[in-house]
Amino acid sequence: MPALVAARYNPDLKAKYQSLIESGKPAKVAVVTLMRKLIVMANALIKADRLWVDKRA
Repeated sequence: MPALVAARYNPDLKAKYQSLIESGKPAKVAVVTLMRKLIVMANALIKADRLWVDKRA
């Protein structure tokens, strides 16, 4: 479920999702890609002992 929410509301992950869909990937493959990206980001934040900071332009 977090990957679906990220695909809808996180601008960076939404762009990644849209690019995967536009390149012809099935929706499930695009969601699994976002799941993996979220896990990698969470592990990096934990390893660096940092909190998530939403970048605002």
